[in-house]
Amino acid sequence: MIFLEKISQFVYNVLLFTVKVLLVFFRKSNSKIGLFAIGQSDLSVKLKDFSSKRNYNQKLIWFHCASLGEFEQGRPVIEAYKAEFPNDFVLLTFFSPSGYKIRKNYALADKVMYMPLDTPGNARAFVKAIQPDVAVFVKYEIWPNFIKELKAAGSLVIGISMIFRESQIYFKYYGSFFRKALFSFDRLFVQNKETADILVKNGFTSIETVGDTRFDRVWDTAQQIQAIDRVSEFVGKQQVMVVGSAWAADMQVLLPVINAFPELKFIIAPHEIHEVEISDWRKQIHSPTALFSDLPDEEILRETQVVFVDSIGMLSKLYQYATHAYIGGAFGKGLHNTLEAAVFGVPVFFGNKNFKKFDEAVALLSLGVAFSVDSHEQLHTLLLNMDAGALLKIKKDSEAFIQKNKGATVKIMHFLQEFRVK
Repeated sequence: MIFLEKISQFVYNVLLFTVKVLLVFFRKSNSKIGLFAIGQSDLSVKLKDFSSKRNYNQKLIWFHCASLGEFEQGRPVIEAYKAEFPNDFVLLTFFSPSGYKIRKNYALADKVMYMPLDTPGNARAFVKAIQPDVAVFVKYEIWPNFIKELKAAGSLVIGISMIFRESQIYFKYYGSFFRKALFSFDRLFVQNKETADILVKNGFTSIETVGDTRFDRVWDTAQQIQAIDRVSEFVGKQQVMVVGSAWAADMQVLLPVINAFPELKFIIAPHEIHEVEISDWRKQIHSPTALFSDLPDEEILRETQVVFVDSIGMLSKLYQYATHAYIGGAFGKGLHNTLEAAVFGVPVFFGNKNFKKFDEAVALLSLGVAFSVDSHEQLHTLLLNMDAGALLKIKKDSEAFIQKNKGATVKIMHFLQEFRVK
């Protein structure tokens, strides 16, 4: 077992070192990997600058999120912590360029930066420079070398909104190196009983089942929502389907439905904004369309059926206008956030492929407030059968579901408060 652990550690570190070397060749690229390479460069300079400005008498809590999805899970805890301890230093790191690019100016973080690759040298230098009192990793983020250095430095290490499956490497006979990192956490706040049972079965007991902090996030967003004037004019009194994070495969389902329901308005937020792709979609729609950045005057706006959102960061606000929602991604790598729409009590549709690993989507399906579809014909039929009575029941059941599952942030904060006042 020790031999396997040492071999795994060696291979892991060699792979990361190889990636670190290869990234040098991508720094001039405009691609996503190029942005990542730039973010990973000049670590010693960045840490020296950080150290020169760091007040080491000030408590520091470090939140690490892989990308935007994990940030939305960490965000409620960041906001609650900053409200409770406004004088503490909040460091926020991302692994993904998409997360860093959009949230690099997040107001409640005192510093936002990339998390360096998990090499032994990077981990040692980073932890020595920032000296966190608490490190909070969100959902899947478990980096063995960083966790080792954090524990050696005496930092409290916790995981929030964690979720695991029996098939993951941590629970395999050959996964002792990664299991050791997982079991080094001081506390794991997990999403469900299944995850807790897996951890207990494998010998880890410092667990609290609190649910998913995203329920708190979407609830808070819904309570603070403000109208968007031009969108309100576009919607009027008509029913609207808001489409979140649409990929090409989703649009293949949606385009025939858009043309079949000219009386139903659509607000479509693509997963990534590509002018040529959006232009091609617009050409396939029989009714007038518009870009959000170029909405026409009010008279023409009333005749417009479809608005394509060509800016980032608006989606959670747009769901307030939905009478129906379609969430993209399930025909590809994985379903995007269904809770942002469900909190507004509307039926949620998505592809029938890659959604089963998302507990909230499965739960919404079982409640009859979400529907997986395999074709435009199936979506067409579901919309035809969605009468006022069905919409009212979905609204009631969705609201009850959100209410039942929110509250994880409060439980996590109880733990952090106890640690912080010691």
